[in-house]
Amino acid sequence: MELTYLDSNSWLIVIAGKRILLDPWLVGSLTFGNTPWLFKGDRPQDRSIPENVDLILLSQGLPDHAHPPTLRHLDQSLPVVASPNGAKVVQAIGYQTIHTLNHNQKITFDQLEILALKGSPVGPTTFENGYLLKDLSTGHSLYYEPHGYHWPSLKQYAPIDVLVTPLINLTLPLLGPVIKGQASALQACEWLKPKVVLPTAAGGDVSFEGIVMKFLKPQGTVADFEAMLHQKQPDTSVLEPVSGQAYPLLV
Repeated sequence: MELTYLDSNSWLIVIAGKRILLDPWLVGSLTFGNTPWLFKGDRPQDRSIPENVDLILLSQGLPDHAHPPTLRHLDQSLPVVASPNGAKVVQAIGYQTIHTLNHNQKITFDQLEILALKGSPVGPTTFENGYLLKDLSTGHSLYYEPHGYHWPSLKQYAPIDVLVTPLINLTLPLLGPVIKGQASALQACEWLKPKVVLPTAAGGDVSFEGIVMKFLKPQGTVADFEAMLHQKQPDTSVLEPVSGQAYPLLV
């Protein structure tokens, strides 16, 4: 298994012989609803498109997970596995092969199994996807949820090898947590017993501006999380990846 962090929520994951582009934002700015004055993300330069990608995996339909400029730039003949909201985005762009996964549905590509699980809320009754990826030939597994919403039903999938989830909190006054890190990630580690934990959602070679950034408050650090985790699970490693560097994980 190999992971490369591509900033924000974006990853290139190699597992079961497949190269998976997860929640890619690689080119252009990141905005929500064409309101850059409210929130805008940029990087110094566009990222190179990874070579030999086998499939695109989208956990949500929001632009920081299903980024329209990036998705238009990618090969639209690539198969896409997506949440229902993510599927709507790639369908509108013109992707040809879209596999929509509701919670507890799975799909298999050769020796790769992708199971969709309940993720973060995007409304009172709507929840996006987390994903459990499994190499059927080795049993190696990875769980990804980018907003830190972990549900007790995860317990049945323990143990896993790699957990990718936020490790710090991001909150807005009056609205509360936008991203749940620290306590939520510790709970997920208690349930899933991962060998390696990697942070996602807040990091990489990107900069943000806009009104939202004046109120968005980070709480905690990866080092804080690591110290708390090692009090309970000293055998679990925490890896804070350098953007663009590939990490072979011998799990």
